[in-house]
Amino acid sequence: MDEQELQATLFSMLPTPAYIFGALLFGIIGFAAYRYGKKMEQTKCKWLGIALMLYPYLTGSDTRWLYATGTILCAALYIYRNE
Repeated sequence: MDEQELQATLFSMLPTPAYIFGALLFGIIGFAAYRYGKKMEQTKCKWLGIALMLYPYLTGSDTRWLYATGTILCAALYIYRNE
C-alpha cells in the first residue's frame, strides 16, 4: 500500500466535523441532565443524561444516526424532566 492509499484510508476513518459537534453538544446536554437529575433526585433524568453522554460511542460514524438518536433522547428528557 503506497502513502496516498494509506492517507485516503486513514482520512475515511475520521469523523466529520458535524459528527464531532453533535457528539460534543449531546454530551454537554447529557452531563447537565445527569447533574440536574442527581441534584433533584430524579432517576429518569439521571439515566437519560448518562445515555446522552455515552450513545455517540455506539452510533459509529454515521452522523444521521447520531442526530436522530440525540433528538429522541432530548425529547424523552424534556418529557420526563419533572417526574
